Amino acid sequence: MSQNVVNVIRTQYQAAHHRWLEATMQGVTPEQAHWQPPGGRVAPIGAQYAHHIIALDFLFLGFVRQQTPLALSSFAGRTGFDQPYPMEGDWIGWAHTVRIDLDVLRGYAHAAYAAVDEQLALLNDDDLATPIDMTPVGLGQQTLGSFLMNLLVLNAAAHTGEISVVKGLQGLQGYPF
Repeated sequence: MSQNVVNVIRTQYQAAHHRWLEATMQGVTPEQAHWQPPGGRVAPIGAQYAHHIIALDFLFLGFVRQQTPLALSSFAGRTGFDQPYPMEGDWIGWAHTVRIDLDVLRGYAHAAYAAVDEQLALLNDDDLATPIDMTPVGLGQQTLGSFLMNLLVLNAAAHTGEISVVKGLQGLQGYPF
């Protein structure tokens, strides 16, 4: 079976995480990661980063692939944030109170990236048309392909952009180029 589209998704996923998100996070200090942007509705850098990694772990690995999320198994107690992520409701309140250990969170992130990529390697192009019901997590009915592009590429890009802006508000270089 063809894997042309799956390979494109994997390539985009790897680029979004390794060349964009991780490169943008490079050199962020704990103080910069916890800096509260003005206005109260934008999450600090560390919480933005954690939020996206949690989405990969719980939405794709846990919900879609029906695996125990890493945060509840091999990374239980080792995610890099000091309070549980709120699985329901507004995550911004959590974002303004959570304390992030960037080194520990980075280890969890890299394990999540590898686990997601392992699951992507098991897919073929026909799998991308599989309907998935994301209604229980507020994301409605989707195909697997649409969900993957939204979570693995668009969501990563959106949070990387927000991280870049919050870095800029602190007088730092946002993107790494």
